[in-house]
Amino acid sequence: MKHRALFVAIAVLLGLLCVRLGFWQLDRRDLRRERNASVAARAELPVVELTTLRGDTAELRFRRARIEGVADYEHELVLGSRTRNGSPGVNFLTPVRVPGRDTAYLVNRGWVYSPDASTPRPGNWREQDTVAFEGYVDILGSGPAVPPAADRPRALPRATAASARARVPYPIAEVYLVAQLPADSGRADVPARLTLPPVTDEGPHLGYAIQWFLFGTIAFAGAGIALKKG
Repeated sequence: MKHRALFVAIAVLLGLLCVRLGFWQLDRRDLRRERNASVAARAELPVVELTTLRGDTAELRFRRARIEGVADYEHELVLGSRTRNGSPGVNFLTPVRVPGRDTAYLVNRGWVYSPDASTPRPGNWREQDTVAFEGYVDILGSGPAVPPAADRPRALPRATAASARARVPYPIAEVYLVAQLPADSGRADVPARLTLPPVTDEGPHLGYAIQWFLFGTIAFAGAGIALKKG
């Protein structure tokens, strides 16, 4: 009798926990929806100069912006482990220096194929020296700097502010531009431009919520069967 009571109590507690986790996943889906709506709204705002953006950096992500300046290819960074249509590759993060400013802005010029997802295939990937790019804003991540590798001093495992600044000899802004214009020319020596991430994906939260509710139902059903047998 005591064992049955203990089983029922545990089953009910597990059922309540599963229900709570199910609602937690639904809350996360609602937050994802709010984020998607915010991103979609920002993407519809007029194009602004990247150098004029101020305020909470999280609220600047995916704003449409542009920048003009001089590209510093000598200090260009290579962001590894990037994929495109299932193929491994890298992105080029090019510092763009704006006249009259000490701080430079990184521009993600796009993707090129790399068999090992860290070393771009040989080629001259430079564009013009004086550049004008338009695209959307992203934010360099947080975290400690990863020291440059001796054999690949410009390689960047993650797009973090500390790691980028450790590889460039002048200040780098926290916001950067993912270039979309000028558009991908189709030339083999120009990086393929990146597209704005989809803003309609709600993630797996609904599926997870249904799973937790099912687990809760099973737990409550087990408790009910045990009570009936008692």
